[in-house]
Amino acid sequence: MPTKISAPPDYKPKTPETLAEYLSCISAVAATLGGSPQDWRIAEVGDGNLNLVFIVKGPKGGVAVKQALPYVRLVGESWPLPLSRAHYEHMALTEQARLTGGLVPGVIHYDEIQALIVMELLEPHIIMRRGMIAAAVYPRFADDMSTFMARTLFFTSDLALPADKKKAMIAAFAGNTALCKITEDLIFTDPYRVADLNRWTSPQLDGFARRWREDDDMKVAVSRLKLKFLCNAEAMLHGDLHTGSVMLTPENTRVIDPEFAFMGPMGFDVGAVIANFLINYFSHDGHEEHPGQRDQYREWVLTTVGAIWTSFRDKFLDLWRAHGTGDAYPASLFADGPGKAALEAERQAYMERLWADTLGFAAAKMIRRILGLAHNIDLEWIKDADLRATCEARALTLARDLMVNTRSYGTIEAVCDAARRIRHEIRNY
Repeated sequence: MPTKISAPPDYKPKTPETLAEYLSCISAVAATLGGSPQDWRIAEVGDGNLNLVFIVKGPKGGVAVKQALPYVRLVGESWPLPLSRAHYEHMALTEQARLTGGLVPGVIHYDEIQALIVMELLEPHIIMRRGMIAAAVYPRFADDMSTFMARTLFFTSDLALPADKKKAMIAAFAGNTALCKITEDLIFTDPYRVADLNRWTSPQLDGFARRWREDDDMKVAVSRLKLKFLCNAEAMLHGDLHTGSVMLTPENTRVIDPEFAFMGPMGFDVGAVIANFLINYFSHDGHEEHPGQRDQYREWVLTTVGAIWTSFRDKFLDLWRAHGTGDAYPASLFADGPGKAALEAERQAYMERLWADTLGFAAAKMIRRILGLAHNIDLEWIKDADLRATCEARALTLARDLMVNTRSYGTIEAVCDAARRIRHEIRNY
């Protein structure tokens, strides 16, 4: 972690007042907004952990502006963070747009000195996490997210790329070390030790937190996952792919905020999505007005998480069969009938390994959101602390079993069945 704040001399954090003048000098932005700066309405709306986010509306249209701060906004200036993360976000958005088309916001302008990206304004989209807390149904999401993950992960892997291009991508993202370090500490390390930034629902979950620090089986399992995160540069990851990084309507999905992007293990992205759906599943006991009110929605959550994995797996395999031209598994080695059969068997085995990674990373993501620094509002917004702790205890129980007994879960259906069982078995924290 950097020890002091660092920024170029010309870097200035924007305010609604200074942003208008800045944007007026960018012709593409001014044309999008229309009118003059005096006609524009600007609001700072950032509710995340790291950045400034502005919504700008003019007579003709609107834009979203995201500017990195030289520190972690959630914590303050005591935790410096490099502005270069905006560079990696812009690079990832560009690559994701090339691979997935309209599944990410369009970039209108990028300013490296100001660590600032101007993007299309997504309206009437909302943050998915907020919609799911309100029990909103998104019928397109499983198809859209599985497409996003299959295409971004497959086409940036050795299954599709020649080795020189893959290594160039590794080099291009290798400098995003500060944000990787956040992941390495907050997800794979801090929840399993005494750490100043850890927090949980206390005193209700004090026993869980203590047991996590004493559980050697879990510490070995999470350390194996951390090693994969450190070493396995399989594909370009979004790096923070949760329901707070999705803006959508029932008809349209956009993935946002890839500032944690780097070349890493594919299961980390897939597991992050699954983890956030499982957390949401357990949270609804704290949001419904009477028991059973959200039973139908809970089942939609589990049905959707099943469709996400199944569709991702099928699409990834289809891409491999059609576009497997990378330096891994050279086609010349599998040209005859027996070779093709052997390669197809290996594809299935590859997906089984990816599934195991996905479950482990999902478990780590669930745990960090309950015992670590940054929590999910799915659970945080449950006002009754005892009820919140019960929901969290259920999620932690499933997460530990997924991490330590991964081989017991051969299918996504087995995971969903376990979630249902644990919800009914654990009545109090």
